[in-house]
Amino acid sequence: MKNFKLFFFIILSSFQFGLAQKIEIVSSGTKTSIRGLCVVNNKIIWASGSNGMVAKSTNGGNSFSWMQVPNFGKRDFRDIEAFDSNTAIIIAIADPAQILKTTDGGKNWKIVFSDSTKGMFLDAMNFRDNKNGIVIGDPINNKTFIATTKDGGNSWTKKDSTPSLAEGEAFFASSGSNVVYKKKMMLFVSGGKKSNLYHNKKKYELPIVQGLESTGANSIDVYKSKAVIVGGDFSKDSNATNNCVLVDLKKMVFTQPKTSPTGYRSSVVYINQNIAIACGLNGVDISNDAGLNWQKISNDGFHVAKKSKKGKTVFLAGSKGRIAKMIL
Repeated sequence: MKNFKLFFFIILSSFQFGLAQKIEIVSSGTKTSIRGLCVVNNKIIWASGSNGMVAKSTNGGNSFSWMQVPNFGKRDFRDIEAFDSNTAIIIAIADPAQILKTTDGGKNWKIVFSDSTKGMFLDAMNFRDNKNGIVIGDPINNKTFIATTKDGGNSWTKKDSTPSLAEGEAFFASSGSNVVYKKKMMLFVSGGKKSNLYHNKKKYELPIVQGLESTGANSIDVYKSKAVIVGGDFSKDSNATNNCVLVDLKKMVFTQPKTSPTGYRSSVVYINQNIAIACGLNGVDISNDAGLNWQKISNDGFHVAKKSKKGKTVFLAGSKGRIAKMIL
């Protein structure tokens, strides 16, 4: 009986702390580094990356169709937002900074925003519904670049009154997930020589590693009134020092985990109120207690992780065209 109880405890602990999760590669080999990912529902997944590449699946990731946007073969699409199998929006980061939209499943793309201002670099995009969205970019003359849309990305309006950033402070275009746009809530996180959380026009310094161009916050996700932020130093991807912080958005209280993710992390996402996953160059971690403790579940590196907007599936993506499905 004692042996049985011990065996049961070990099995239960394995499930509780994430050892039961499995990450399954469903697509790889395409010449692109993927940083944009959008899981519309359990069936429809879009991804975007370097070399002008975009991918789409309509069967839950069993297969992906790849397309190179004409005349954009040398461009890098760092983020993508999609609403269905026909409609998607991508951002081309710089030279010039542009936003493109398709309404026919990727057969044709229309440029809906373009800015050739010196220093323009788009980092991330987020939509709170099918109409209202935001795009954030590196500072121009130390002022954050922000543009919004109210018509599903058909047109964009640049904001004049935006936060000023410190010298050496900017945003990472590592996973398209450093901005959250919800009703009555806009949050974004910065990195570099300074790392801050910007919450509804207020700035809060983050207890996260900073001081170098390679340091700071990379990604934020929100579940109701709490947020989780990850980052670190991408030049030292195994360093787990001050790479994660939890935020009570009602009280604006910042808490660092008891056990941190096991290295630099470029993307984080809540699965539910208790479970979150974070990925980076040296692997994937999971937390089963709302971010207080993290445990590594894979040594495979990924740039971005996203959960289905209308479902429970979770996908990750990274270099060499790799797209993976997480089996929970």
